[in-house]
Amino acid sequence: MDKTVETTTEKPKKDNLKWWILLTVIVGTFLGRLDQTIVNLALPNIISDFSISISAAGWIATAYILANAIFVPIWGKLGDTIGRKKVYIIGFGIFIVGSVLAGFAWNLPSMIVFRVIQAIAGSADYPTAMAILAVTFKEGKERAQALGIWSSSFAAASVFGPLLGGPLIDTFGWRSVFLINLPVGIVGLLMAMRFINESRSEVKSKFFDWWGALSLGGMLSALVLVLDKGAEWGWLSASSTICYFLVVVLTGLFIRIEQRVPEPIVDLRFFKIPAFVNTLLNNFVVFMGLMGGLFLLPVFAQTFLGYNATQTGYLFMPMAAALMIGAPVGGALTGKVPTRYVIFASTVVAAIGLYMFSFLDPKSTALSLMLPLCVMAFGLGFGMAQRTNVIASVVDQSEIGVASSILALARNVAGAFGIAIFGTILTNRTKFNIMQINSFSHLYDTSAINMQKFVTLVELKAQINAYNYVFVVASVIVGLGAIAALWLKVKNERTDIVVHVE
Repeated sequence: MDKTVETTTEKPKKDNLKWWILLTVIVGTFLGRLDQTIVNLALPNIISDFSISISAAGWIATAYILANAIFVPIWGKLGDTIGRKKVYIIGFGIFIVGSVLAGFAWNLPSMIVFRVIQAIAGSADYPTAMAILAVTFKEGKERAQALGIWSSSFAAASVFGPLLGGPLIDTFGWRSVFLINLPVGIVGLLMAMRFINESRSEVKSKFFDWWGALSLGGMLSALVLVLDKGAEWGWLSASSTICYFLVVVLTGLFIRIEQRVPEPIVDLRFFKIPAFVNTLLNNFVVFMGLMGGLFLLPVFAQTFLGYNATQTGYLFMPMAAALMIGAPVGGALTGKVPTRYVIFASTVVAAIGLYMFSFLDPKSTALSLMLPLCVMAFGLGFGMAQRTNVIASVVDQSEIGVASSILALARNVAGAFGIAIFGTILTNRTKFNIMQINSFSHLYDTSAINMQKFVTLVELKAQINAYNYVFVVASVIVGLGAIAALWLKVKNERTDIVVHVE
């Protein structure tokens, strides 16, 4: 009898602990992503205080992106090796320290150094958080729901960043966007220490692939750098060409190293798993299209619709709600609808949302922006859980952290690709449109005022048409990403995960 009572009372406690663990990693993920979006609002003030140029200030963001991309797979491997809770707490703690240091930065070099510290620490969150959830929620459907809820915190942070950042900066100055991470971070750190159980791969590691990490880091540095600065340098400039050369050489070196070392930082056997490759491909294409298209929306709203930064932030609030609704819906479909159909449908819906932006013009209302955002976010949301669940299901339990870091890396690189490619498309299409419109337009009045009006109208028409064109291209790319999902087959999906727990 006593044994029965003990078993009955322990189960609810364990179930409650699961959701506390989920809330804990959501706090960490939300804080890390919030920091990325909120800092962009502070750049004008930082530029003024440090007396630097806009291009120089761009290195604050570039340094963060580079460091974050490089260390994601390293943290993933370390989490599987020495313990995910340890890595999560170490990363969280260093992130708080880096935030405080950034809040006291006195010039551009110090800010870049402190942002790199933040980025290195922040990159520990995604692979370890996903692995922690994967081993905490062992049943397939429940795990998909938890991953879906956790994934929604990404979009929520990107929406609330502008909403919280504006008032903070206006009231307390730009340093407050870094210092606010201290109290919130301490709460998240204490929650992690209290609720998360230690877990690691049962395969004991005797070797860390430092050469693989260095070659991968060098390749990613060159790739992200040219994607971020290529438009400024020129895509065929000497600097860009050097980056292309380094990407090719270091990629080849990385593959050779990973084929020979006993414990590679990225197990290349993952890419022999069709479900893994198709999910990764779908994920890459979707995020390339979404990030490439979405980074233009705030610019469009403020340039052509006359919104300020705070008003633009409000436009994204319904998007967060749609994503938070879509994520649990997608998780609930696990086991009821084949995974490939859920991901396919979600990708198509996201593509439709992007296509709806192609009808924007200077007379568009707030609803014209919010409705497509909601459609797109809902589509993204109810497929996100399925993607992460597939990655957690098709690889060995001992390598969940590494596999999830590859998924995160694909998203980061895809976002950089999208922003670089669509920014270039927008610029080139605008120039093309100006020439096209000029060839079919005639001005029969040579007064200076009317000539200026004529030039302004031509440029406006060319820019609006270019934005419309970019969103059509983005929707087509995302739509093509849906095709990869149709070949996605998860055989013998694991619904229970055995893990060493302390």
